[in-house]
Amino acid sequence: MSHTLNDASATAKIAVSADPTALARLRADRRRALTRSLAKSLLNALLTFVVLIALWQAVVSLTGISPYVAKGPLDVWTFLLTGDDAQKHRDQLLPLLGQTLADSLIGFVVGMIVAIVLAIAFSLSKAVEAGVMPLVLLLRTIPLVSVAPVIILITGRGTPASVAVIGTIVFLFPALANVLFGLSRASRQSLDVVHVFGGGRFTALRKVNLPGALPSIFAAMRVSVPAAVTGALLAEWLSTGTGIGGSILKFNAQAQFAQLWSSIALITIITLLLYNLVQILENVVLARMGMATSTA
Repeated sequence: MSHTLNDASATAKIAVSADPTALARLRADRRRALTRSLAKSLLNALLTFVVLIALWQAVVSLTGISPYVAKGPLDVWTFLLTGDDAQKHRDQLLPLLGQTLADSLIGFVVGMIVAIVLAIAFSLSKAVEAGVMPLVLLLRTIPLVSVAPVIILITGRGTPASVAVIGTIVFLFPALANVLFGLSRASRQSLDVVHVFGGGRFTALRKVNLPGALPSIFAAMRVSVPAAVTGALLAEWLSTGTGIGGSILKFNAQAQFAQLWSSIALITIITLLLYNLVQILENVVLARMGMATSTA
Protein backbone atom coordinates (compact mmCIF):
# COMPACT_ATOMS: atom_id res chain seq x y z
CA MET A 1 0.00 0.00 0.00
CA SER A 2 2.74 2.46 0.95
CA HIS A 3 4.64 2.02 -2.33
CA THR A 4 1.45 2.78 -4.30
CA LEU A 5 1.02 5.99 -2.33
CA ASN A 6 4.66 6.87 -2.89
CA ASP A 7 4.32 6.37 -6.65
CA ALA A 8 1.20 8.52 -6.68
CA SER A 9 2.98 11.22 -4.69
CA ALA A 10 5.90 11.22 -7.13
CA THR A 11 3.50 11.49 -10.07
CA ALA A 12 1.74 14.41 -8.40
CA LYS A 13 5.06 16.20 -7.89
CA ILE A 14 5.90 15.90 -11.59
CA ALA A 15 2.42 17.03 -12.64
CA VAL A 16 2.41 20.21 -10.55
CA SER A 17 6.08 21.16 -10.82
CA ALA A 18 5.34 23.54 -13.70
CA ASP A 19 2.25 25.02 -12.04
CA PRO A 20 3.05 27.27 -9.04
CA THR A 21 -0.61 27.47 -8.02
CA ALA A 22 -1.03 23.70 -8.01
CA LEU A 23 2.26 23.32 -6.13
CA ALA A 24 1.14 25.78 -3.46
CA ARG A 25 -2.18 23.96 -3.16
CA LEU A 26 -0.36 20.61 -2.79
CA ARG A 27 1.85 22.03 -0.04
CA ALA A 28 -1.17 23.48 1.76
CA ASP A 29 -2.94 20.11 1.56
CA ARG A 30 0.12 18.43 3.07
CA ARG A 31 0.28 20.95 5.89
CA ARG A 32 -3.40 20.39 6.67
CA ALA A 33 -2.96 16.63 6.57
CA LEU A 34 0.05 16.88 8.90
CA THR A 35 -1.85 19.16 11.29
CA ARG A 36 -4.77 16.72 11.41
CA SER A 37 -2.40 13.81 11.98
CA LEU A 38 -0.58 15.59 14.81
CA ALA A 39 -3.86 16.62 16.42
CA LYS A 40 -5.09 13.03 16.24
CA SER A 41 -1.85 11.77 17.80
CA LEU A 42 -2.12 14.25 20.67
CA LEU A 43 -5.79 13.41 21.21
CA ASN A 44 -4.99 9.70 21.27
CA ALA A 45 -2.23 10.33 23.83
CA LEU A 46 -4.59 12.35 26.01
CA LEU A 47 -7.31 9.70 25.84
CA THR A 48 -4.81 6.97 26.69
CA PHE A 49 -3.61 8.96 29.69
CA VAL A 50 -7.17 9.57 30.93
CA VAL A 51 -8.09 5.89 30.55
CA LEU A 52 -4.89 4.86 32.32
CA ILE A 53 -5.61 7.15 35.28
CA ALA A 54 -9.22 5.96 35.46
CA LEU A 55 -8.21 2.29 35.44
CA TRP A 56 -5.54 2.92 38.05
CA GLN A 57 -8.01 4.63 40.36
CA ALA A 58 -10.58 1.90 39.78
CA VAL A 59 -8.08 -0.82 40.71
CA VAL A 60 -7.14 1.01 43.90
CA SER A 61 -10.74 1.83 44.87
CA LEU A 62 -12.61 -1.33 43.92
CA THR A 63 -10.26 -4.19 44.74
CA GLY A 64 -10.33 -3.66 48.47
CA ILE A 65 -6.55 -3.47 48.81
CA SER A 66 -5.38 -1.67 51.93
CA PRO A 67 -4.63 2.04 51.37
CA TYR A 68 -1.33 1.39 53.12
CA VAL A 69 -0.32 -0.83 50.19
CA ALA A 70 -2.26 0.56 47.22
CA LYS A 71 -1.57 4.15 46.22
CA GLY A 72 -3.80 6.00 43.79
CA PRO A 73 -3.07 8.88 41.40
CA LEU A 74 -3.73 11.54 44.05
CA ASP A 75 -1.42 9.76 46.50
CA VAL A 76 1.40 9.75 43.95
CA TRP A 77 0.70 13.38 43.03
CA THR A 78 1.02 14.37 46.68
CA PHE A 79 4.10 12.20 47.18
CA LEU A 80 5.98 13.71 44.23
CA LEU A 81 4.63 17.24 43.86
CA THR A 82 2.64 18.77 46.70
CA GLY A 83 3.64 16.95 49.89
CA ASP A 84 6.00 18.39 52.48
CA ASP A 85 8.79 16.01 51.46
CA ALA A 86 8.04 16.04 47.73
CA GLN A 87 11.44 17.47 46.80
CA LYS A 88 13.22 14.76 48.77
CA HIS A 89 11.09 12.11 47.10
CA ARG A 90 11.86 13.49 43.64
CA ASP A 91 15.56 13.55 44.48
CA GLN A 92 15.27 9.87 45.37
CA LEU A 93 13.30 8.68 42.33
CA LEU A 94 14.38 10.90 39.42
CA PRO A 95 17.97 9.53 39.31
CA LEU A 96 16.49 6.03 39.19
CA LEU A 97 14.24 7.11 36.32
CA GLY A 98 17.20 8.64 34.49
CA GLN A 99 19.18 5.40 34.82
CA THR A 100 16.28 3.34 33.47
CA LEU A 101 15.86 5.70 30.52
CA ALA A 102 19.59 5.46 29.78
CA ASP A 103 19.37 1.66 29.87
CA SER A 104 16.28 1.81 27.65
CA LEU A 105 18.18 3.94 25.13
CA ILE A 106 21.01 1.39 25.00
CA GLY A 107 18.60 -1.45 24.29
CA PHE A 108 16.57 0.61 21.81
CA VAL A 109 19.55 1.75 19.73
CA VAL A 110 21.28 -1.63 19.69
CA GLY A 111 18.05 -3.53 19.06
CA MET A 112 16.93 -1.31 16.18
CA ILE A 113 20.36 -1.51 14.54
CA VAL A 114 20.35 -5.30 14.84
CA ALA A 115 16.77 -5.52 13.51
CA ILE A 116 17.50 -3.31 10.48
CA VAL A 117 20.81 -5.04 9.67
CA LEU A 118 19.21 -8.49 9.93
CA ALA A 119 16.23 -7.40 7.82
CA ILE A 120 18.57 -6.10 5.10
CA ALA A 121 20.64 -9.30 5.23
CA PHE A 122 17.50 -11.43 5.01
CA SER A 123 16.21 -9.46 2.04
CA LEU A 124 19.53 -9.87 0.22
CA SER A 125 20.12 -13.55 1.01
CA LYS A 126 17.58 -16.28 1.62
CA ALA A 127 20.41 -18.46 2.93
CA VAL A 128 21.12 -15.95 5.71
CA GLU A 129 17.42 -15.80 6.55
CA ALA A 130 17.17 -19.59 6.65
CA GLY A 131 20.19 -19.80 8.96
CA VAL A 132 19.46 -16.93 11.36
CA MET A 133 15.65 -16.70 11.57
CA PRO A 134 15.30 -19.97 13.53
CA LEU A 135 17.64 -18.53 16.16
CA VAL A 136 15.54 -15.35 16.37
CA LEU A 137 12.39 -17.44 16.78
CA LEU A 138 14.12 -19.56 19.42
CA LEU A 139 15.05 -16.46 21.43
CA ARG A 140 11.43 -15.33 21.20
CA THR A 141 10.05 -18.59 22.58
CA ILE A 142 12.51 -19.17 25.45
CA PRO A 143 11.61 -17.29 28.67
CA LEU A 144 14.15 -14.52 29.17
CA VAL A 145 14.55 -15.33 32.86
CA SER A 146 15.87 -18.77 31.95
CA VAL A 147 18.58 -17.48 29.59
CA ALA A 148 19.48 -14.39 31.62
CA PRO A 149 22.11 -16.23 33.71
CA VAL A 150 23.90 -17.30 30.54
CA ILE A 151 23.74 -13.77 29.13
CA ILE A 152 25.10 -12.31 32.37
CA LEU A 153 27.84 -14.97 32.49
CA ILE A 154 28.97 -14.02 28.97
CA THR A 155 28.57 -10.24 29.15
CA GLY A 156 29.26 -9.67 32.83
CA ARG A 157 26.91 -8.69 35.64
CA GLY A 158 25.89 -5.05 35.66
CA THR A 159 27.57 -4.20 32.33
CA PRO A 160 26.06 -2.12 29.51
CA ALA A 161 26.52 -5.18 27.29
CA SER A 162 24.13 -7.21 29.44
CA VAL A 163 21.60 -4.37 29.26
CA ALA A 164 21.96 -4.18 25.47
CA VAL A 165 21.57 -7.94 24.95
CA ILE A 166 18.58 -8.35 27.27
CA GLY A 167 16.89 -5.26 25.86
CA THR A 168 17.47 -6.41 22.28
CA ILE A 169 16.04 -9.87 22.91
CA VAL A 170 12.81 -8.39 24.29
CA PHE A 171 11.79 -6.57 21.11
CA LEU A 172 13.99 -7.96 18.34
CA PHE A 173 11.36 -10.18 16.71
CA PRO A 174 8.51 -7.63 16.37
CA ALA A 175 10.93 -4.95 15.17
CA LEU A 176 12.53 -7.34 12.69
CA ALA A 177 9.14 -8.48 11.40
CA ASN A 178 8.03 -4.88 10.80
CA VAL A 179 11.21 -3.90 8.94
CA LEU A 180 11.16 -7.10 6.86
CA PHE A 181 7.56 -6.41 5.87
CA GLY A 182 8.47 -2.89 4.78
CA LEU A 183 11.43 -4.04 2.69
CA SER A 184 9.28 -6.66 0.97
CA ARG A 185 6.65 -4.11 -0.07
CA ALA A 186 8.86 -2.22 -2.51
CA SER A 187 7.22 -1.06 -5.75
CA ARG A 188 7.85 -3.60 -8.51
CA GLN A 189 7.80 -0.81 -11.11
CA SER A 190 10.47 1.14 -9.25
CA LEU A 191 12.65 -1.97 -8.91
CA ASP A 192 12.29 -2.62 -12.65
CA VAL A 193 13.42 0.95 -13.41
CA VAL A 194 16.54 0.47 -11.28
CA HIS A 195 17.36 -2.79 -13.03
CA VAL A 196 16.75 -1.31 -16.50
CA PHE A 197 19.34 1.39 -15.77
CA GLY A 198 21.88 -1.19 -14.66
CA GLY A 199 21.39 -1.00 -10.91
CA GLY A 200 22.07 -4.07 -8.81
CA ARG A 201 20.45 -5.41 -5.66
CA PHE A 202 22.31 -2.99 -3.39
CA THR A 203 21.28 -0.02 -5.53
CA ALA A 204 17.66 -1.17 -5.48
CA LEU A 205 17.87 -1.60 -1.74
CA ARG A 206 19.27 1.90 -1.24
CA LYS A 207 17.07 3.70 -3.75
CA VAL A 208 13.77 1.80 -3.46
CA ASN A 209 13.48 -0.72 -0.63
CA LEU A 210 14.80 1.33 2.29
CA PRO A 211 12.94 4.59 1.46
CA GLY A 212 9.74 2.61 0.86
CA ALA A 213 10.21 0.80 4.18
CA LEU A 214 10.26 4.01 6.25
CA PRO A 215 6.64 3.63 7.47
CA SER A 216 7.42 0.10 8.64
CA ILE A 217 10.68 1.20 10.26
CA PHE A 218 8.80 3.88 12.20
CA ALA A 219 6.20 1.27 13.17
CA ALA A 220 9.05 -0.90 14.47
CA MET A 221 10.38 2.06 16.44
CA ARG A 222 6.99 2.69 18.04
CA VAL A 223 6.66 -0.96 19.03
CA SER A 224 10.22 -0.92 20.33
CA VAL A 225 9.83 2.06 22.68
CA PRO A 226 7.73 0.29 25.36
CA ALA A 227 9.59 -2.96 24.69
CA ALA A 228 12.94 -1.23 25.25
CA VAL A 229 11.72 0.13 28.59
CA THR A 230 10.52 -3.35 29.55
CA GLY A 231 13.89 -4.78 28.55
CA ALA A 232 15.69 -2.15 30.63
CA LEU A 233 13.58 -2.94 33.68
CA LEU A 234 14.30 -6.65 33.25
CA ALA A 235 18.02 -6.01 32.79
CA GLU A 236 18.10 -3.87 35.93
CA TRP A 237 16.23 -6.52 37.87
CA LEU A 238 18.28 -9.47 36.62
CA SER A 239 21.71 -7.91 36.07
CA THR A 240 22.58 -4.38 37.12
CA GLY A 241 20.45 -3.87 40.25
CA THR A 242 20.19 -0.16 39.39
CA GLY A 243 17.43 2.11 38.14
CA ILE A 244 13.73 1.55 38.72
CA GLY A 245 13.93 -2.12 37.79
CA GLY A 246 16.56 -2.76 40.45
CA SER A 247 14.73 -0.71 43.10
CA ILE A 248 11.16 -2.01 42.81
CA LEU A 249 11.89 -5.21 44.74
CA LYS A 250 13.75 -3.20 47.39
CA PHE A 251 10.81 -0.83 47.79
CA ASN A 252 8.44 -3.78 48.14
CA ALA A 253 10.66 -5.58 50.65
CA GLN A 254 11.04 -2.41 52.73
CA ALA A 255 7.30 -1.63 52.58
CA GLN A 256 8.01 1.66 50.76
CA PHE A 257 4.80 1.43 48.79
CA ALA A 258 4.57 5.13 47.92
CA GLN A 259 8.01 4.90 46.27
CA LEU A 260 6.94 1.70 44.52
CA TRP A 261 3.77 3.14 43.00
CA SER A 262 5.43 6.44 42.16
CA SER A 263 8.25 4.66 40.34
CA ILE A 264 5.78 2.64 38.28
CA ALA A 265 3.74 5.77 37.52
CA LEU A 266 6.80 7.73 36.40
CA ILE A 267 8.13 5.08 34.04
CA THR A 268 4.65 4.43 32.60
CA ILE A 269 4.01 8.12 31.88
CA ILE A 270 7.46 8.60 30.34
CA THR A 271 6.99 5.52 28.16
CA LEU A 272 3.65 6.85 26.93
CA LEU A 273 5.22 10.21 26.13
CA LEU A 274 8.14 8.63 24.26
CA TYR A 275 5.79 6.44 22.24
CA ASN A 276 3.79 9.46 21.12
CA LEU A 277 6.94 11.47 20.39
CA VAL A 278 8.07 8.74 18.00
CA GLN A 279 4.63 8.77 16.39
CA ILE A 280 4.76 12.56 15.95
CA LEU A 281 8.27 12.29 14.47
CA GLU A 282 6.94 9.63 12.11
CA ASN A 283 4.09 11.86 10.96
CA VAL A 284 6.41 14.83 10.35
CA VAL A 285 9.08 12.89 8.45
CA LEU A 286 6.67 10.93 6.26
CA ALA A 287 4.59 14.02 5.51
CA ARG A 288 7.69 15.93 4.40
CA MET A 289 8.62 13.01 2.15
CA GLY A 290 5.12 12.87 0.68
CA MET A 291 4.41 9.44 2.13
CA ALA A 292 1.38 8.15 4.02
CA THR A 293 1.48 8.85 7.74
CA SER A 294 0.38 6.38 10.37
CA THR A 295 -1.56 7.14 13.49
CA ALA A 296 -2.00 3.58 14.67
